[in-house]
Amino acid sequence: MAQAAPTTVFVHGFLDDGAVWRPVIDRRAHGTPTAVAELAGMGGRPRADGPCTLARHADDVTELVDGLDGPVVLVGQSMGAQVAELVAARRPDRVVGLVLVTPVPLAGAGMPADAAAPFAALGGDGEAQRAVREQLSVAFPPAELDRLTAVGAATTTAAVADAVHAWNAGDPAGAVTSPVAVPVLVVRGEQDPFVTAATVEEGVVPRFTDVAVATVADAGHWPHLERPEAVATLLDDLVDRVSGTDGSGGRGWTAAFGARTAAAFTDTLAADVVLRASALRAPVEGREEVAAVMAAASGLYSSLSFTHEARQGPRTYLEWVATLPDGTELGGVTRLLADDAGRTVDVAIHHRPLDGLLHFSDELGRRLEGRVARDRFHHA
Repeated sequence: MAQAAPTTVFVHGFLDDGAVWRPVIDRRAHGTPTAVAELAGMGGRPRADGPCTLARHADDVTELVDGLDGPVVLVGQSMGAQVAELVAARRPDRVVGLVLVTPVPLAGAGMPADAAAPFAALGGDGEAQRAVREQLSVAFPPAELDRLTAVGAATTTAAVADAVHAWNAGDPAGAVTSPVAVPVLVVRGEQDPFVTAATVEEGVVPRFTDVAVATVADAGHWPHLERPEAVATLLDDLVDRVSGTDGSGGRGWTAAFGARTAAAFTDTLAADVVLRASALRAPVEGREEVAAVMAAASGLYSSLSFTHEARQGPRTYLEWVATLPDGTELGGVTRLLADDAGRTVDVAIHHRPLDGLLHFSDELGRRLEGRVARDRFHHA
């Protein structure tokens, strides 16, 4: 059953201000309530009294959340992702979803002092901040780059140095499994040189129990500015899921791949769902059978990233790339069709290349021996 739409609380990153979220907010399909945090010492509050620590920022955002009614989805970028996770852990009764955009791991970036020093020296120097944004992005909007250059000139050396120490050193909570049990979506820029795929897979994903990763193509460290439409779609899907209205949207499907269990897929499927795939010689029908196949398939991948998503009416299209444990690389497109209740009623999955597909199908058939007829699968 659907519940009230949560308020989305946005937390910006290092040197930025709350206005950086406007492109995403403007492109969201849902008119859900929104609140935007302004972190002390950063672009929106450059003269706020210190300390500019993660704990201080978490105090401020927690106060913002406590002033809102109903459930909350927290969205944080870079340093803001660290803050958002801390707040989610503090308010498990209020936070129903967490989105971490190009997240610095809560345990900290761990940069050596000489590597962190140039970041700590950026306070009050808008032009130097511009150069850093250009280095870490691939499609930073020129007008927004100009605006943030002007905003950054008002920051102070003390506040910026404090902030660098905060995100670089991290919080002790980042060294253990996160207590956050709600759905978590990690969004990274495909060409982000700062928060890399390895950073996400090693320092962020393993700490959560219900987590999915989405990779935004043609984006660096600021996908919410470089490709706001993609981030807005991903966020809408998460809100659909936690509001009880998501069945076929990409977020529910990608979250199931993160969980790698039949139950996670079952939650997204209609009773009479049909699965058609290039890895199958004949369709598989029914919720339990399709969920079993998909859970086994998800367990075959050593890595999987959803790189693009598009929606047209009841149809969702997902592009993805994956790697098998032996190094075999696969790619493909998944099409999901929703019924009137929002559940996935038809799935079509296309894999490439052919040799990788045959290897995948053969191994999938072995894993499902006794559950799904072996002649449904190809032989390598």
